[in-house]
Amino acid sequence: MKTLITTFAAIAAAMFLSTSANAAEKTLKGEGLCAKCELKETTKCQNAIRVEEGGKKVVYYIDESDATKGLHKKLCSATEKLTVKGTVSEKDGKKWVKASKVEEAK
Repeated sequence: MKTLITTFAAIAAAMFLSTSANAAEKTLKGEGLCAKCELKETTKCQNAIRVEEGGKKVVYYIDESDATKGLHKKLCSATEKLTVKGTVSEKDGKKWVKASKVEEAK
């Protein structure tokens, strides 16, 4: 019984640590753009950032947050070099980032 409880506790701890690792913030550097106007991937305007990963261009859609207020005015009419820091997730086969900080790259 003691072994069973120890094993269960170890599995629970491993699951917690893997979930915490997935929720860690990531920094994305790339080209900010509109997923509707520039990429033609959505039916309404949506902030996105296109980054290079492993030699391929990958698009992350940017969830709206306090950090993204006013961002779309710049991205709808032109692309902009951006650095986005936030929590990355995947929904419906698309990558998303919940931005905690957005900066124009220099």
